[in-house]
Amino acid sequence: AAAAHQQGLELLAKNDATKLPHVASVASFFISRVDNAIDPLLEGSDVPVGRTAIAQAKLAYQEFLLHLQGPSWTALSTLGAQAQRPLWASTSTKNPAFSSTLYVDELIGPLTVNTLPDPTIEAFERSGTVGKTLDRDVESAREHLEQVKKAGIDVESIARKLENDGLTAFQSSFDELLSSLEFKAASH
Repeated sequence: AAAAHQQGLELLAKNDATKLPHVASVASFFISRVDNAIDPLLEGSDVPVGRTAIAQAKLAYQEFLLHLQGPSWTALSTLGAQAQRPLWASTSTKNPAFSSTLYVDELIGPLTVNTLPDPTIEAFERSGTVGKTLDRDVESAREHLEQVKKAGIDVESIARKLENDGLTAFQSSFDELLSSLEFKAASH
């Protein structure tokens, strides 16, 4: 996503760099879906559940920060381009054994967006951890993903399946929306 975003901005910069500051983009990460898919596979192992999605997000954020330090991105940002920010979605915990603010507490950092359902907002107001947490325990995140891999779980394959399932669901919703708009436009 970051490469496609950057390529689009580079093309725009060649055609009309004055438009760069007006382009905003996010790359969505559906947090709880990852743990919902992986946690059942971890049952009976020594690998802690409820940590894989956070570990993935923390490492993705590190990649994002590295991307922002690259010379190509630096050239674009000098022209006013905005970074494509990570967006943490599906941040309500589904496992009642977890804190209802787990995914929010662990994923706070600059240049990110976090979507929260109302109950999670209310829980965070009551007991959330306010502070930059996204860049903490990065080495533990790497170690966790190694443990998951050693347990025989192909996280990348599961992530691709979740991404494809999500794209299919969003495409279906988008198609329904377009059909509805076309129907309304035709009836007026």
